[in-house]
Amino acid sequence: QVQLVESGGGLVQAGGSLRLSCAVSGSMLSIGVMGWYRQNRGKRRELVAALTSARSTNYADSVKGRFTISRDNAKNTVYLQMNSLKPEDTAVYYCNAEVFGSSRQNFWGQGTQVTVSS
Repeated sequence: QVQLVESGGGLVQAGGSLRLSCAVSGSMLSIGVMGWYRQNRGKRRELVAALTSARSTNYADSVKGRFTISRDNAKNTVYLQMNSLKPEDTAVYYCNAEVFGSSRQNFWGQGTQVTVSS
């Protein structure tokens, strides 16, 4: 069974920074795309940033220039460095990983709360 464990959320003032981490563990052959999504109550979950195994990135327009996604393939870990945080970045952030084993599957982390105060 594959597990994604997130850490690094919390409360920060506007203009501050946070770094989220997501470690993938379990039985698998390889990991493809790793990404971060966020969701506010009553709203749809939206993509924040994604990173392929070939280091190709995709960012939501609202976070370009402020957030940076990276990964450590040796540790099966993906990071999200969030700078210049705004109150509208407040949400539950979820990690997602495309995992290859006997088949291709997508797995989600449990979510970590990020709250940005004005």
